[in-house]
Amino acid sequence: MCVRASAYKTAPPQLGVLSKEQVDKFHRDGFLVLEKFASPEECAALQKRMDQLLQDFDPQTVSIFSTKNQAATTDNYFLRSASDIGFFFEDKAFDEAGQLRQAKELSINKVGHALHDLDPVFRQFSRSAAVCNVMRSLGYARPLPVQSMYIFKQPSIGGEVVPHQDSSFIHTSPLSCVGLWWALEDCTKDNGCLWAMPGIHKDGLKRRFTLGPGGKVSFDAPQPAYDLSQFVPLECPAGTLVLLQGENVHYSAENTSPVSRHSYSMHLVESAPGVTWSADNWAQRAPENPWQPLY
Repeated sequence: MCVRASAYKTAPPQLGVLSKEQVDKFHRDGFLVLEKFASPEECAALQKRMDQLLQDFDPQTVSIFSTKNQAATTDNYFLRSASDIGFFFEDKAFDEAGQLRQAKELSINKVGHALHDLDPVFRQFSRSAAVCNVMRSLGYARPLPVQSMYIFKQPSIGGEVVPHQDSSFIHTSPLSCVGLWWALEDCTKDNGCLWAMPGIHKDGLKRRFTLGPGGKVSFDAPQPAYDLSQFVPLECPAGTLVLLQGENVHYSAENTSPVSRHSYSMHLVESAPGVTWSADNWAQRAPENPWQPLY
């Protein structure tokens, strides 16, 4: 299928209020690309704050994050990050002797998963009036932000993220996950932009990533095979917001370029009466530290 990615881009909403045409497009394709959603100043503020967080962390306390085989590499550090701000290295960050190949700032895969709650700069951005209006436009009565990530896609070592559905990791009954993904730098096919398959979300959820006894996590089904020729590249400039329906299948390739591809993402679910957070999701919060609704 040969489709121009520009066919999926729409005008930026005013203060996040989506038009009926944009909402219909989101439900039809399973994703929506909104350019100029975040200002250059907002993108710069998030990058500056992340620089500060990176300067303060100790590399001896972090985990390696696998974008290909998460079940085999998940550890307690990862599980605790549902209530914390964790730092995760790229697979290729270390040499054969276990030493970092380059500076820690150029070796981190991502930082997550409670930035939207615990860091004041990310919290303000994540809970802005524009974000609230997006969720209202999509019909959410009590949207609950449950996960946030700052993703670096480091030059030359930024790892591939295989085709997946966000609802595999963030599950409610009925399904309600939606992803908000902001490009903080220009995203191209060379530096690992998102690729999404239009309409695939209508085929339903294919597998789940679940938490079992003893804190062990696993997928309940093999990785489905997808025809990559059916995906379209979502190349976009900094400031773009990409909305991703939870059952949409999307991926990003390795960054083999000398240019980074920083992004920030947040996943939300409905938490109004009648929607239940699944007890075997990997991310859980203690009763004394609950997730906080957007509105």
